[in-house]
Amino acid sequence: MPRKPVTWYIVTPADGIIEMSRQAGTPVNLATNVGQVVDHPKPCVNLWFDESRFSYFRMVKRVGEALGDTGISPITWPVRLWSVEPLGETGNWSPRHYPYRLLSHQIRVIEEVDAHLALGPCGRDVLNVIQQEIPAHATRWAADWDADPEGMRMRRRDWEQHGGPACGSGRWADSLAMSVSHNRRELAAHTWIEHLARRAVAQALADSDASMAAYCYAYSRATGHAVAAQHHNRFGAYVLDALRGVGLDSPVPAAVA
Repeated sequence: MPRKPVTWYIVTPADGIIEMSRQAGTPVNLATNVGQVVDHPKPCVNLWFDESRFSYFRMVKRVGEALGDTGISPITWPVRLWSVEPLGETGNWSPRHYPYRLLSHQIRVIEEVDAHLALGPCGRDVLNVIQQEIPAHATRWAADWDADPEGMRMRRRDWEQHGGPACGSGRWADSLAMSVSHNRRELAAHTWIEHLARRAVAQALADSDASMAAYCYAYSRATGHAVAAQHHNRFGAYVLDALRGVGLDSPVPAAVA
């Protein structure tokens, strides 16, 4: 049976220009070259080592790693995702350690594909959580903290260390999610998801008088919700509820007289 053709990916900012090429002063615009062969404007001589900020085209075949090593900073959304075909001689820093990466001095830009794929198979759900749910919850999370800092600190510590009767501990769930992201070649997606979640909180609380501790609490809740969306089809409620901090939003039971 013939092997399925490999799809290679490159991520750019919204204008379609490879960010590292822009920083090097030799901008390469993929958006204006769909269907075309593009030669590297200033290829390196010593294959495959960086001699400048932009020495070769960098691409990946695991779409969950497409957001890594892009040069895009600060992390933002939207971005654009392109499928490309490497042409000519290709290489890698270390095929053993980077089997999903490829370097070349010539590519053909095949087409633009849905950027949400770079955030994993549930990328659309992730974006919905980041863009819709987190802004709606961030103010309440911060207010809950500032209304009872010591009480919330104790509740969060208990959740992080012990979880609840129907879910695991927060720290365990975070570690598990990170491990699965690594094994699924979605570490870059995981990193971007957490950054985008924190950015959504910062924007939602920009005009508030929330304390720094409340910000930190809201950040942790937001990243947990976003990462839970990333792995929604992989984990059951025991893990997903731990990531989301289920129980932290419920009223504290009244003491029995």
